[in-house]
Amino acid sequence: MTITTDQAKAVIEAGETKAVALGVPMNIVVLDAGAHLKAFLRMDRALLGSIDVAQRKARTSALFRAPSEAIWDYCKPGAPAPGLELSNGGLAPFGGGLPLIGREGAMIGAVGVSGGSVGQDLEVARAAAAALIP
Repeated sequence: MTITTDQAKAVIEAGETKAVALGVPMNIVVLDAGAHLKAFLRMDRALLGSIDVAQRKARTSALFRAPSEAIWDYCKPGAPAPGLELSNGGLAPFGGGLPLIGREGAMIGAVGVSGGSVGQDLEVARAAAAALIP
């Protein structure tokens, strides 16, 4: 199963609402379970350089079925797979990417957020992902 268009819209809208509340313009990306683009929002005044970062955070989460920041434990210097972040066209192993879990408990996609601090990005990603909770 993969994320529907309506679910992707709900994720984007929830993320945008949180970003507005924080006062930080964000780029919000939703990918399907195969790590393909499903939905995207670049809020007014969001940093252009953050578009790619948001996509990479979402792709990192989708490919490894984990929060993007969890991947750092595998690729940091001295870890089991140093340089892993260079694989798959470039990963973003820091906060702001989350897997999206459907009603049956399976991953149906991923969200990636960039434009603020890593903490703000993660806060918006969490709000976005929460839109799928029944």
